[in-house]
Amino acid sequence: MIRHLIRAVLLMGALLSVGVVGYTVIEGWGVFQALYMTVITITTVGYGEVYGLSEKGRVFTIFLIIAGFGIMAYIVTTLTQAIIAGQIRAALGRKKLEKMIKKLKDHYILCGFGRIGSVVAKELAKEEVPFVIVERDPEVIKALEEEGYLFLEGDATDDRVLLEAGIKRAKGLVATVSSDADNLYITLSARSLNPKLFILSRADDPEAERKLLTAGATKVVSPYIMGASRMANVLLRPNVVDFIELVVQRKHLELQMEEIEVEDDSLFQGKTLKDSGLRDEFGVIVVAIKRAGKEMIFNPSPEAGIERGDILILLGERKNLDRLEKRLKG
Repeated sequence: MIRHLIRAVLLMGALLSVGVVGYTVIEGWGVFQALYMTVITITTVGYGEVYGLSEKGRVFTIFLIIAGFGIMAYIVTTLTQAIIAGQIRAALGRKKLEKMIKKLKDHYILCGFGRIGSVVAKELAKEEVPFVIVERDPEVIKALEEEGYLFLEGDATDDRVLLEAGIKRAKGLVATVSSDADNLYITLSARSLNPKLFILSRADDPEAERKLLTAGATKVVSPYIMGASRMANVLLRPNVVDFIELVVQRKHLELQMEEIEVEDDSLFQGKTLKDSGLRDEFGVIVVAIKRAGKEMIFNPSPEAGIERGDILILLGERKNLDRLEKRLKG
């Protein structure tokens, strides 16, 4: 299609050049007068002979009109095809996205693709966690198309958009738009549409955190407070920060931190940490145990039992964590 458009532009340029040269040679006009006569002739605007034409000039004009009509028809046809083809591709692209979104299950809905949302999306994609982005800014939509992320163009405060994003089937929602008011409204809508949904919301104003939790947010994060706290810790506890970055932010390829949930058919249910083989067989350390509906147990003793619904916080090499994950999945 682009090749046809380039060809049409070149043909038009050639026709204008022929017209200018023809009128200049035949009638002896200046370049501007020849160009003007060529343009009104091939566009058939109907001004008539602005300048008097000789017989040779009129014969030349006849051929110029015929050639111009053919080239103009070719250009119009090419442009029309390009527009229609673009609309069809866009429509097919939207249909494909809609089908893929409808197939999502236990996914995350990411509301907003700004500086924070883009980082969250990158991390989710790195871990191959399914997610869909809801964004309303046309400029950001272009970036999403280039990134290849699943997305919906719309306002996340609209219940219909959240339903299209599969909120009934979703595992969680992340509200990262820049307005606390919008995040509050998104949280209220999401909680009413899916009472069991995990909702993580951003809050810029410390006062907004309380309101978001009241509205139904599971967790609220303030990027500014977290950033300031991290900067203070870099000054006061630099080695602790380095260790956290090592195991949490995955800057090291070997040592990492992960969590697993103990299910009914788990290999470890009903066993103690000592008997589970987590350390001896898989080479991972249980840093903490989060009991279902209870407090977090840090540095649990070897005699601590593993119960259904527990979440084990593990520390170990990536290869050992992968081996454990494969074992749990059978």
